[in-house]
Amino acid sequence: MRSIRDIYKIGKGPSSSHTMGPGFAAEWFKEKYPKADSFRAILYGSLSKTGKGHGTDRVLTDTFAPKSVEVVFSDTDPADIRHPNTLDLIAFQGDAEMARQRFESIGGGDIVIEGQAKKQTQEDVYIENSFAEIKQFCSFRYIGLVEYIELNEGKEIWDYLKTVWKAMEDEIREGLSKSGVLPGALHVQRKAKFLYEQVPVNKHAELVESQLVCSFAYACSEQNADNGTVVTAPTCGSCGVLPAVLYYLKDKRKLTVDQIVRCLGVAGLFGELAKRNASVSGAECGCQAEVGVACSMAAAAAGQAFGYSIDQIEYAAEVALEHHLGLTCDPICGLVQIPCIERNAVAAMRALNCANIAYFLTGTRNISYDMVLKSMYYTGLDINQRYRETSEGGLARAYSRKG
Repeated sequence: MRSIRDIYKIGKGPSSSHTMGPGFAAEWFKEKYPKADSFRAILYGSLSKTGKGHGTDRVLTDTFAPKSVEVVFSDTDPADIRHPNTLDLIAFQGDAEMARQRFESIGGGDIVIEGQAKKQTQEDVYIENSFAEIKQFCSFRYIGLVEYIELNEGKEIWDYLKTVWKAMEDEIREGLSKSGVLPGALHVQRKAKFLYEQVPVNKHAELVESQLVCSFAYACSEQNADNGTVVTAPTCGSCGVLPAVLYYLKDKRKLTVDQIVRCLGVAGLFGELAKRNASVSGAECGCQAEVGVACSMAAAAAGQAFGYSIDQIEYAAEVALEHHLGLTCDPICGLVQIPCIERNAVAAMRALNCANIAYFLTGTRNISYDMVLKSMYYTGLDINQRYRETSEGGLARAYSRKG
C-alpha cells in the first residue's frame, strides 16, 4: 500500500479528478513535448459531461499557457476506454500531429498514463494491503496504529502532516472570513461565515457542536467551490469533512498539533485502503467513494482523538462508510456546490456520531472495514452511470426540470 502522503494533496479546487488530475496530465505532456506549437485535449465520459462546471477547460488552458489548447468535450466515448474520467492529449507542430497520449484521472488527483507501467513497487510503503493485515501486524507486535505508521513511513511523516494540517486550518479560516456568491450559474451564497457568527451562546451543547462543525465543513467546501487551495481528503469534493471534525475537536479536546497530525495519519490509513482496494472517484463509484470515504476517515480520526482501541477505530470507520453505501454523485450543473457543500457538513456530523456508536458497540459488530470497502466498490460499479458524476440523474436532473 502507498504512503498516506498519497491521500493528502494540496492544490486548487474544485475537483481532484476534473481539475487536479487533468492539470497534472497536461503538465506531464507539456514537459514531454516542449517543441509543440499547440495542443488539443479531448475529454470523455464524466470529464466531458461535467468538465465545464468543474473547470477542466480552465485548468487545461492555464497549464498549457502560453501555448494554445483546443478543449473538446466529446459527445461519444471510444469503445476501449476503461475509466469514466479519460482524456486524450495531442501535440501539434503547425497542422501536423506529432504525439498523442491517453490519460485516466482516477480520483484524488492521481492519473494513469496509458501504456506506462505503474511504479507501484517504488511507491509502496506498507506491505499490508488490508485492515485485517494491519490489525494482525499491530497485534503481534503490541503496537497501535500511530506506531505502525511511524514504523513504515518514518518520523518525517509527522512533519509532512503538519504541513497538511496548516493548509487545512488556512482553508477553514479563509472560508469563515468570506461572504458573497460562488462562481457559476447556480449563484450559491456562501454560508460558512453566517453559520459561524450565529453560533448560539449558552445554548444546548449539541446545537453548538452541530453549528460549529457545519460552519467549518462549509468553509472548506466553499473554498473548494471557489477554486481556492484545499487538501484532498480523499478528494477535493469531500475536502470539508475531515478538517471540520479535527478543527472542532482541537478546541473541544484541547488537542496539540502533534496529536492532530497523528489523527490525520490514522485517517490517512483508512483513506489509502479505500483508494487501493475500492475507489475514491465519484465518476467510478458515486459519492459514496468521496464523501463516504471522507466520513470514514473523519470517524477514524475522531476515534484516535478519543483514545480508542484499534477495534473501536475500525468500527467507527466501518459504520461511517457502511451508511453511505449507494450514495450517488449528482452535482447540479456539474458544479461542486449542490449537494456537495451541504453533504460535507452532514458527513462531518455523522463522523462524530459514528465514533460515539463505536465506543459502545464495538464488541457486537459483524462487519469489518475490508468488507464494507468491497461492498462499496461493487455497489459503485452497479450504480447507473447517470448517478456517477455525469449530472444526468438525481438532483441534477430534477433541478433542470425545476421540480
